[in-house]
Amino acid sequence: MPIHKVDLNDQSTLRDIYTTDASENSLPKYRLPDGGSEPHAAYSLVRDELLLDGNARQNLATFCTTWVEDEVKQLMTDSVDKNMIDKDEYPQTAEIENRCVHILADLWHAEKSWETIGCSTTGSSEAAMLGGLAFKWKWRARREAEGKDTSKPNIVTGPVQICWKKFARYFDVEIREVPLKGNALGLQPEDLREYCDENTIGVVATLGVTFTGIYEPVEALARELDAMERDLGLDIPIHVDAASGGFIAPFIQEDLVWDFKIERVRSINASGHKYGLAPLGVGWVIWASKEDLPEDLIFYVDYLGGNMPTFALNFSRPGGEIIAQYYNFLRLGREGYTAIQQACSDTAQWLGKELAKIGPFEMVYDGHGGLPAVAYKLTDEDHGFTLYDLSERVRMRGWQIASYPLPSDRQDTVVQRILIRHGVSRDLAKLLLDDMKRALDHLSKNPIVHSTAKPGFHHG
Repeated sequence: MPIHKVDLNDQSTLRDIYTTDASENSLPKYRLPDGGSEPHAAYSLVRDELLLDGNARQNLATFCTTWVEDEVKQLMTDSVDKNMIDKDEYPQTAEIENRCVHILADLWHAEKSWETIGCSTTGSSEAAMLGGLAFKWKWRARREAEGKDTSKPNIVTGPVQICWKKFARYFDVEIREVPLKGNALGLQPEDLREYCDENTIGVVATLGVTFTGIYEPVEALARELDAMERDLGLDIPIHVDAASGGFIAPFIQEDLVWDFKIERVRSINASGHKYGLAPLGVGWVIWASKEDLPEDLIFYVDYLGGNMPTFALNFSRPGGEIIAQYYNFLRLGREGYTAIQQACSDTAQWLGKELAKIGPFEMVYDGHGGLPAVAYKLTDEDHGFTLYDLSERVRMRGWQIASYPLPSDRQDTVVQRILIRHGVSRDLAKLLLDDMKRALDHLSKNPIVHSTAKPGFHHG
């Protein structure tokens, strides 16, 4: 029988991970290491650092998907080498993207969903910017044809996600974000005449305001714009930022009129990786018709012996998220999406009802009529703590809950928002509620005189 011995200088998989050279030194932070490490050691050491991140399933501040089926994970692994921008090399991924576009166009009631145009993006932020660019190009072409000035475009919004402010700055468009008046939580029809003019490229209506979860009244906004066209001659289109609501309303709020059923709605964006249930990294933008996307913005690439139109700010990106989106369409269908979104909404409404029973809270949004979410503020009296303190306290149990002031003209109102997504069961919500009650009891008995707690991230 041969005799074997272990070489203590051997860095192979025979060595215990925590006796390798890499584990006995701090990991490099500012320069590339001189030598390499065994794969199992490098993996374990990086994974150990990631243990310091929060538990994504307890992150109720984010809109993004934090639970997926094993089959989705496998499809993501299978697609790790697919570059979706390369239509010639990966024609079937391009075909799957095309199918998703037409499925969404149909879901959002495009008149000829099989003919209209749209594309995937890295998320709803990029998708929103593409919608804004199409508006700017259409407005500019119309103004040039009329021999009018094109130097001062503006876009009118309510309280919007930061991507719209980025769009305005990056593409030289004035953003007119209408302040919240009275108890309003979003853009109202009566705001439009004051803020719109001949330089308005479009109005953004939000289906699921990030600050509270409410829907802005798209149909009512469109009616007011119709009246303005009759009275003032201003023909202003609507883009619906349906980052989250675009995958909620079609399934559980079917009577709500918000999409391409409204003639004035010319484009819609949504996040596949939010309530679309896909993994992180995919958004969608759809136009009502091909005429709504200016030809100057489209680039053509070779695809299956022909040309495929593309429109994007990014170039190379993975195809797995698009494939996973299509998997969800096949796996769940309308019935499955309806069941999931209804369960989320039911849990949010239950949580809203329970939170309303707790003394310090006044509900701002109770989960009815908008996203599966709740938002609330502290009552006016001095409680000896802030919502920021409450966020910090429940984080000791792993929960991440966003607290922040409302936007312009209501900055004095601080709210806390909880999002219920796929994977947040009623039991999990009950555990959160119990932890919140314990945290409130502690804070009421131990007032924080000089609090240093600050707003939490809330844009999803």
